[in-house]
Amino acid sequence: MGLKLDINTDAPDEIYEALIKMHEGLDDETSVLVNAKLILVLANHIGDPAVIREAASVARGER
Repeated sequence: MGLKLDINTDAPDEIYEALIKMHEGLDDETSVLVNAKLILVLANHIGDPAVIREAASVARGER
């Protein structure tokens, strides 16, 4: 199963709001740490190294 790049939710605004709220009241350093923790949690949830490598490539603008 490859990386899904099309919208894959019925609630994109709700997801966006949750991600923004996650950073409320945090300083820049803590915000970066929270992002890193979220990435690790979601990578564990995905569990497929090929999909994670593909997502990293997309995030870097390489694809």
